[in-house]
Amino acid sequence: MEFRKEHDSLGEMLVPANRFWGAQTQRSLENFPIGDDKMPKEIIRAFAVLKKAAAITNNSFGKLDDECCKVIGLVCDAILEGKFDQEFPLSVWQTGSGTQSNMNMNEVVSGIGNALAKKELLHPNDKVNMSQSSNDTFPTAMHIAAVTAVTDNLIPAIEEMIETLKKLEAENEDIIKIGRTHLQDATPVRFSQEISGWRSSMEHSLEFIKQSLSGLYELALGGTAVGTGLNAPEGFDEKVASVIAELTGKPFVTDPNKFHSLTSKDALVYSHGAIKALAADYMKMANDIRWLASGPRCGIGEITIPENEPGSSIMPGKVNPTQCESATMVAVQVMGNDATIGIAASQGNFELNVFMPVIIRNYLHSVRLLADSLRSFNLRCVSGIKANRAAMEDILDRSLMLVTCLSPSIGYENAARAARLAHEEGLLLKEAVLKLELMTEEEFDLAVDPAKMV
Repeated sequence: MEFRKEHDSLGEMLVPANRFWGAQTQRSLENFPIGDDKMPKEIIRAFAVLKKAAAITNNSFGKLDDECCKVIGLVCDAILEGKFDQEFPLSVWQTGSGTQSNMNMNEVVSGIGNALAKKELLHPNDKVNMSQSSNDTFPTAMHIAAVTAVTDNLIPAIEEMIETLKKLEAENEDIIKIGRTHLQDATPVRFSQEISGWRSSMEHSLEFIKQSLSGLYELALGGTAVGTGLNAPEGFDEKVASVIAELTGKPFVTDPNKFHSLTSKDALVYSHGAIKALAADYMKMANDIRWLASGPRCGIGEITIPENEPGSSIMPGKVNPTQCESATMVAVQVMGNDATIGIAASQGNFELNVFMPVIIRNYLHSVRLLADSLRSFNLRCVSGIKANRAAMEDILDRSLMLVTCLSPSIGYENAARAARLAHEEGLLLKEAVLKLELMTEEEFDLAVDPAKMV
C-alpha cells in the first residue's frame, strides 16, 4: 500500500494514498481498534447536512467565499448520496465528544474538495469547520440523525403495522372468544377487541414518539466550544438552524440555551424512552400472538400464523413462531439500549457530555432494529394471522368464567360454588348449576349468552 504524509498539531502521520482523510482520522483509526461498531451512517449523513448548512451560513455572513461554499456543498451532496462511505471508518468507541468523527468529516470534505478544485482550496479546520466546534457539531448531528431516522424509517413502519391491525379487526369483528387475565380464563371478548388493544398500543406509542421529537428539533450548533458561541458570528446559530431545516424538511430550530445543549442529552433520553415504550408494547403483542398460536395440538391454538421455515433439526414437521421470537429479542435489545443511554446521559460534566457516541449509536440502533423488525413481523406474521374459530368456540364453551354473568341472578357465592363444582368434577358450567339447583335450564340458557358479555 502506498502512503502520503499528512500533518496535524501533533506532527506528521502516514495516511493511505488512496484515502481522502487526513492525520487526525488516521490517528483515531490507529488509536481505537475497538470492536466493530463504526460510527453510524446516519451520523455521517447528518454531518454532511450540517457542514453544507454551515458553509451556506458562513457565506451569507461574508466569512466564506463563494467558491469554497460551492465546493463544500457539492462534496456534502456526494456524501449524502453514499458515494464516499468508505472514507468514514472510525469506531464508535473513540473520544466521547465525537471530535475525531467531526474531524474525519472535515478532512474528507477538504480532501475531496481540493481534488475537485485541483488546488488547496479548503482547510479542514479553517474552512470546513468554520464557526464550529466538535462540541456543538456532534450533538447537532445526533439530533439531525435521530429525527431523520425516526420520521423517515420508524414512524412509517409503525403506521404500516397499525393499518394491518385495523384490517384484522374488521375481519374478526364477529368472533367471540375467551379473555384471559393472569394467564387464567376470564370473561369473553371479541377477537377484534383483543386486536384493538394491540392496535391502540401501537397508536399510543406512535403519538408518544412524535411528541418526543420536540426536544430533538433544538440544535446546539452555534454554541461552539462551551456554549458561548466563540468564533461564530452573531446570529449564526439561528441562521444555520433555518438552513438545516430547509435542507432536511424538518422543523429544526436553534436551542435557546447552548450551555444546555452541549452538556445535557435529556432530549435523546426522553425520545428513547418513548421508543422503549414502543418496545414494551411490541413485546406484549408478539408474546400474545405466539401464545394464541401455540400448538398446533397441545397449546392454545386459537389462531394460526404463517409457517415460514422448519422449526427443528430433530423433530420433523415442527414449525415455530420465529417472527415472534425475533420481535421479542429486538424489544429486549431496545430496553438494554435505553439503560445505556440513560446512564451515559447522566455523565455530563461541566460544559460537555463525553458519552455522546455511545448514546447516538444505541439510539439509532434501537430505531433501526424496531423499524426493520416491525416491517418483517407485519409482513411475515401479523398480516397472515387467521382465527381458528372452532378452537375459540370450544374453549369458550368449556370456560368456567361464563359464570360471571350469573352473579346478578344467583349471587357471587353461589356462582363461585357452581364454578368450583364444575372444575372439581369436570362438568360443564351448565351441568354444575343444574346439579346445585341454582337455576332451571331455561333460566341458564337465557342468562348465559357470551354475545351479551362483550
